[in-house]
Amino acid sequence: MSKREDPARKGIERLPVASGGMSRLAYKHARAAGIDLEVQLQEAGLTRAQIENQRAPIKVRDQIKFLNLVASAMDDDFLGFHLAQECDLREIGLLYYVLASSELLIDALQRAVRYSTIVNEGVSQTCIDNGKYVGLSFDYVGVSRHQDRHQIEFWITALIRTCRQLTGFRVVPERVRLVHHRTTKAELAELFGDNIEFAAPVDDIVFPVSIRNSRIVSADPYLNNLLISYCDEALAHRNRKRGSFQSAVENAIAPLLPHGKATATDVARQLGLSQRTFARRLSSEGLTFSELLENLRSNLASRYLVEGDMGVSEVAWLLGYREVGSFSHAFRRWTGKTPRQVLRSERSRPA
Repeated sequence: MSKREDPARKGIERLPVASGGMSRLAYKHARAAGIDLEVQLQEAGLTRAQIENQRAPIKVRDQIKFLNLVASAMDDDFLGFHLAQECDLREIGLLYYVLASSELLIDALQRAVRYSTIVNEGVSQTCIDNGKYVGLSFDYVGVSRHQDRHQIEFWITALIRTCRQLTGFRVVPERVRLVHHRTTKAELAELFGDNIEFAAPVDDIVFPVSIRNSRIVSADPYLNNLLISYCDEALAHRNRKRGSFQSAVENAIAPLLPHGKATATDVARQLGLSQRTFARRLSSEGLTFSELLENLRSNLASRYLVEGDMGVSEVAWLLGYREVGSFSHAFRRWTGKTPRQVLRSERSRPA
């Protein structure tokens, strides 16, 4: 029987493999709450047809924007976390079944690394397996990390739930580190554990090495081999596009801001480039380091003031300003308002 005629393969080919699963979950979640999302879809550059077609790809940057818009519409600052808690993990599609049919947990984690780009080309994963911990780290490729909060929290939450479901153990992470900033972690702590670090230099999650070789309760070597062959075909036909240099620079700048080390020299060194090459590559995209840094600070400032419960001095520090006055002056130049005016306006809004 040829591959084309194999009924098992026919079933596999009907599993969702296109990117954008979180967008579809968020859309369904909001509609169930009675919220119309036509405006949010339009602002994110998406259509209802894309959402309703499981095989229609959704770009990662569009998904991040849509999740932010849905979170705002639902007044849910933990949208990604809540979606990953509530969803049926099988809705993740082909990737879930690859993990669930593996033999050992470490096999599942390694296959998550290899095949995750099938469902999300903007996040590259690396397996952590160092004799002390086992887990995953996440790097954003071609997408600006600072725009995201809900997508990465969905990934971490879904991974913990998957590990628990596959092994039958109540697995708790040893440590979770996330690049974005939060002032509260109480809601996450029950699932993530107590060792959560925000504004971290990397996104990663690690578990005790004792669970490395835990057997997966739904292991099926025959199904796993078939799924892997299908995933390898999907990877071979997927275009690998190089992301913009701008997003790589923004992702390097953001963790350096609070430490006052977000200089062109430091960022170039972190990217492994000479200052001359660094400047030339920015210029090729019509950018300079100073304007990119300015725009990033402006975007982050608005987000921190609107979404968080931080004071002006804390926001100034997170953006690398050593004096509140310098930050206030810059913020007025960006928005025509002072940071305190924005805070008063946001905190006087009815809940």
